[in-house]
Amino acid sequence: MRAPGEERATDMVWSGSWVTERLGVELVGDGRPDGDREVRELLGLALRRNPKRAHLLVSNVLGKHVPQRPSVVYDAGFELGRRVRALLGEAEARRAVVLGYAETATGLGHAVADGLGVAPYLHSTRRPVDGVARAGGFEESHSHATSHLLLPEDPALLAGGRGDGDAPGAVAEQPSAVADAPLVLVDDEFSTGNTVLNTIRALHERYPRGRYVVVALVDMRSPADRVRLAAFAAEIGARVDLVARCSGAVTLPDGVLEKGRALVAAQEEADSGSREAQSPGPEAKSSGPETDSLHPDSDSPGPAAGSPGPKPDSPGPEAVARTERRMCTRVDLRWPAGVPDGGRHGFTPAHRAVLERALPAMADRVAAALGGARRVLVLGFEELMYAPLRLATALEEHTEAEVRYSTTTRSPVLAVDDPGYAIRSRLVFPAHDNPADGPGDRYAYNVAGAGFDAVVVTVDSAADTPELHAPDGLLARLAAHTEHVLLAVVPSYVPSYASPCIPSRAPDPHVSDPYGSDSPDPYVSDSYASERQEPPTVLSEPLRGPAFSSYAPDEVGWLLQDLSHVELEAPVEEREEAIQSGGAHYAESLPVEYQPSAQYQSLFKAALELSAARVARAVGTVTETVLAERTPRPVLVSLVRAGTPVGILMRRWARHRHGLDLPHYAVSIVRGRGIDANALRWLAAHHDPADVVFVDGWTGKGAITRELAEALAEFDGTKRPEGAEGAMRADGSGGFDPEIAVLADPGGCVRTYGTREDFLIPSACLNSTVSGLVSRTVLRSDLVGPDEFHGAKFYRELADGDASGHFLDTVTACFDEVADAVDAEVAALLAADRTPTWEGWAAVERISEEHDIHDVNLVKPGVGETTRVLLRRVPWKILARRGAGADLDHIRLLARQRGVPIEEVDELPYTCVGLIHPKYTRGATGANGRAVEPK
Repeated sequence: MRAPGEERATDMVWSGSWVTERLGVELVGDGRPDGDREVRELLGLALRRNPKRAHLLVSNVLGKHVPQRPSVVYDAGFELGRRVRALLGEAEARRAVVLGYAETATGLGHAVADGLGVAPYLHSTRRPVDGVARAGGFEESHSHATSHLLLPEDPALLAGGRGDGDAPGAVAEQPSAVADAPLVLVDDEFSTGNTVLNTIRALHERYPRGRYVVVALVDMRSPADRVRLAAFAAEIGARVDLVARCSGAVTLPDGVLEKGRALVAAQEEADSGSREAQSPGPEAKSSGPETDSLHPDSDSPGPAAGSPGPKPDSPGPEAVARTERRMCTRVDLRWPAGVPDGGRHGFTPAHRAVLERALPAMADRVAAALGGARRVLVLGFEELMYAPLRLATALEEHTEAEVRYSTTTRSPVLAVDDPGYAIRSRLVFPAHDNPADGPGDRYAYNVAGAGFDAVVVTVDSAADTPELHAPDGLLARLAAHTEHVLLAVVPSYVPSYASPCIPSRAPDPHVSDPYGSDSPDPYVSDSYASERQEPPTVLSEPLRGPAFSSYAPDEVGWLLQDLSHVELEAPVEEREEAIQSGGAHYAESLPVEYQPSAQYQSLFKAALELSAARVARAVGTVTETVLAERTPRPVLVSLVRAGTPVGILMRRWARHRHGLDLPHYAVSIVRGRGIDANALRWLAAHHDPADVVFVDGWTGKGAITRELAEALAEFDGTKRPEGAEGAMRADGSGGFDPEIAVLADPGGCVRTYGTREDFLIPSACLNSTVSGLVSRTVLRSDLVGPDEFHGAKFYRELADGDASGHFLDTVTACFDEVADAVDAEVAALLAADRTPTWEGWAAVERISEEHDIHDVNLVKPGVGETTRVLLRRVPWKILARRGAGADLDHIRLLARQRGVPIEEVDELPYTCVGLIHPKYTRGATGANGRAVEPK
C-alpha cells in the first residue's frame, strides 16, 4: 500500500472521504471547473486529538504527515517563491525577508526563500536556545503547541535590514542595509487567518513596514476572514498580498468539535477492542506494499513489506532494542561547517550556496550506506524539515531507489486504516530533544506498513539523545517496520558571537539563478561540522498553581524549583547568629513561618479594608506608567516574594482597564548574590528582554534596586560579549532594563512607582499566607545546580490560613473606584521630574551611624521592611515617626509580642524603621529563643 495522496491517480479514493461521511466536514474549490479536484489533490482529512479544532487538513505535498517524492515537496515551495518574486518585482524581491512557521511550514518557507533567489530566511521555533535573545513571537491559537519564538542571530533581519558583516557571526548580504523590506510569511494552509494576523500585529508593533506577502499552499478562508484581513491591513496602513497554490473553503457542520471528540473516542474504543479480539500471532505476515496492512496505532504494528521472515505483531522492548542495535547504521554526512541546520536563527543566501555545493557528496554517502534498498524514506524531525528535504532531493537525483520524504511531528492525530482517510498509521515514541515544555509523545504518520525497506532518520545533534536510541524510541519503533534504519545527524547550529561562521561574500543578487553555474564556487568550505555536539541546556518550565502556590495558574509562573520536600527552616535566633557571624548566608535557610494570632489576623483584615483603595490607586498608577513609558505589552517579572502579589495586581489592572493579558513570572533575587541568571536565560529565550519589566513591592534604602542593576550588568557582560548583536535589543540599546517598577518608593530609588508615600501595604503584614503560600527563595549549592532555578517551598499545610486570594480580590474590587484618580495622578507623574533622589539611602547611613550600628544592612526602613524585621529577624528597636497612626497598629502588636521597644522620633523620612540587633548573640536583648511570644 502507498501512503494516501502520495501520487496522483484518478481512480484512487479521496483521502478525506472517511471524515466527510462521518463528520460532515467538506472541502470545496474556489468555483473554477477544476477547483474541487485541485483542492482534493492537495488535501486529505483526518481527525485531531485537539479540543480547539476537530479536523486536520492533511497536505499531500508538504512532506509532514504524508510521505511524498522530495522533488514534489520542494518544487511546491520553490514555485510559490517564484510567484512571490514575480509579484514583488526583481528589485523588491532582492530586499525581501522570508519568515516560515514552526513546525509544519519550516521546510516550505525555506523552499519559498529559495524560489525568491536571494532572500534570507527565518522560521519561528518552539525550542528556546540558551543565550539567544528573543526578537519577537506570536500565538497560534488552534495549534497543539501555541507559542512561537523568533530567535534570529541578527536582530536586524526582522527590522528589514541585512547583516552588514561587521557584527560577529553575521553574514554580509547586499552592499547596504535596506529598511522597510517586504516580509513574506509562509504557512502550509491559510484557514482563518488568525495566525497571520497575530504575527503581523506582533511584528508590526516592533518592526513596522509597508508590505507583507502571505504565502500558503491552500487558502481556505471564509469571505468574512478575507474581509477581516483587508480591514486589518487598512488599519495598520500596510499592503498585505496573498499567494496560494489553490483556494477553496472548508464547510463545518454545527457542533463539529463535540462530534469530532465523540468520533475520536468511538474510533479509539473500536480499535482497542479490535486489537484485543485479533491478537495476531507471531506468524502474521504483510501482504505486500500495495495492500492495506496498516494498523491504527503503534501498539499493534504490522510487519514491513518484503521482510525476510515473520515478525511478532507487537515486539517487546528487548526485541525492539536488539532490532534497533542490529539494523541502525550511523551515516557521517560531513555537514559543511558554519551552515545552520535550518532557519531557526536565520539562513542566508551565502549559507545556501555552501549547502548546494555540499549536497551531492552527502547524498552519495547516504546512498552508499543504503546498499540495495529500493524504496527509501528520508524521515525528518519536527522543525528540522529543510535539511532532510534537501538531502532527499539530492538522494532522489543520485540513486535509482524510489525515494520518499516526510517528518515526525508533535501533533496528535487519530489514525484509521481506511483508504478514504489521510492518516493510515502512526508510530508513537517519546520526545528525544529534551523539549522545554517537558517530555511527551511524538508521532510518525503513514510510515508503518508503507513498504519502506530503508528509512534514513535525519535529526539535529540536540535530538541525538538516549531517548532516540531507547527501546521505545523512534529508531526502535522504525526498526520493527523496515529492513534498514540509517541515522544522519546534522549539527545543531547555535549562534556564536566570537567569529564569523562562513565567508561573508554572498551570491550576486543580479544573477537569476546563483546556483546554476559549474564554475569554481568561492563559498565551498573544506571544513566540516562535527555531528557530535553537546545538546543545549534546557531549563525547566515555570511552576504554576495549584501544583505550586495557591494562585491560579494564569496569574503567575514561578521560575523556581520546588524544594517543599527539603527541611530548610531554622529558629530565627539561630539564623541571625549564623548570618551575622558570617557562618551562613540568609538565603541558605528559611525562618520558621510566623503563624498570626487571632488578634493579628483581625489587624490584617482591618488594615486591608482601610488601605485597599489606596493600594488599588498605586497599582493603577504604576501600571499605567509602565504602559505609557516602558512598553505597550510588558512582560511582568516579579521579584519573589514581595513583588509577586503586586505583579498579579498589575496584571489584573491591565486586563480590567485595557483588555491586555500580560505574561507574569516570579524570579528570585538574593542580596549579595544577584538575580537568578537561569531565570534570565529562560526569559530571554521566551520573550524580548526589552519588554521585561521587573516588579517589586516597595523600596527601602534601595539595596535590591542596586543589586538588580549590578546583576543585569554582569549577566549582559557574561552572556553577551562586546559587539554581539544577538543578545541585545533589536534597537541596539541593550538587554534587560534594570529599573524596577514598585508599588511604593519611599526611598526615592526608582522612576516608576505608584506612590512615594511610606504607607501600610497589607501584603507586607504576613509571609507566605499572603503570597500564594510560597516561601522566600533559597540559594544553596547542594540544592541548586548550575543549570537550575533558585528554590522555594510551597506550604500546602498552611492553606487554612491563606489570605492570598482575599488580598488580591479586595484590592481588585476597588479598581473602578480609583480609576479617575489614577488617570489624574498618571498625567501629573508623566510630566514631573521623577529622578531618583536616593534619600532613603542617605537616611539609612545617618541612622546607622547615629545608633552605632555601622552596617546599613541592619537598618530596614519603611513599614514593609520593619514588618519583615519583626517577622523574620531578631529586632533591636523600632523607630517610629511621631504621630504615626493606624499604619503602625500591626507593628505595635508585633513589637509587644517580641519585647521590642518603639522609639518615637521627629523628622524621620519614613513612617518607621526597624533596626536588627547589631552583633547578635543568644543573650542579646529582644531574643528569647522563640519567633513570637507564647500566648
